Amino acid sequence: MPREAHAPLAVVGVADHAGWAVLITATGEGSLLDRRRVALVAEDLPKLPHHHEAQALPLPEAEALIGRVQASTASHARACLDALARETATPIHGIAIRACPALPETVAARISDYRAQCVADTVMVRRALAEAAAARGWRVHAYDPKHVFVRAAEALERESITDRLAEVGAAVGPPWRKDHRMAMAAAIAAAGAWRS
Repeated sequence: MPREAHAPLAVVGVADHAGWAVLITATGEGSLLDRRRVALVAEDLPKLPHHHEAQALPLPEAEALIGRVQASTASHARACLDALARETATPIHGIAIRACPALPETVAARISDYRAQCVADTVMVRRALAEAAAARGWRVHAYDPKHVFVRAAEALERESITDRLAEVGAAVGPPWRKDHRMAMAAAIAAAGAWRS
C-alpha cells in the first residue's frame, strides 16, 4: 500500500498464543496507535487441537477437527484485522508476526511428531493472520523474538528500546506486559526494515 512521504508508517505487531493474540499498532517512530487482545478461535472449539484433542481421535476425525479450527482461525483473523483497519486513523502498512518453523505438510504427520504438535497450533494462528493481512494488501514481516528488541532499537537509532517501551506503558497504563512490549518492538522493527 503506497503512502505519502509525510505519513507515518503504521505497522501491527503481533504476540500470538494458542487461540488469541495481542496486537499493537505503532508507527515506525515509536508512537502507539492501538492495542488490543483478540480471540482467534471460536469459543466452542479447542485452542490446541494438534497438541491435545487430535491425539485421541481417529485420523479422519482429527483432520476434520483441525480443519474446523483452521477455518475459525482464518475467519477470526480477517474479522479482527478488518476491525483494526476501520478503527485506526492512520492507514496500516503491514504486520509483523513471529517467524514460523517448518512443519510437516499433513495433519497425520503433524500430530505424530512431538515437536510439530507443540508448535502447529500457534503456527496456524500466525499463518491465518499473515494471510488475512496479505489479502488486505499489507506487507508481512517475520520477526525473531530473540532479536526483535535489538532490531527495534536499531530502527529508532537508540542503544536500547527499553526506556521507550516503559514510557509508552506508563502513558497508557495496564495492561502493558511482555506481550505488549514484544508486539510493539516487532512493529517498530518491521517499519525500520521496510524503510531501509
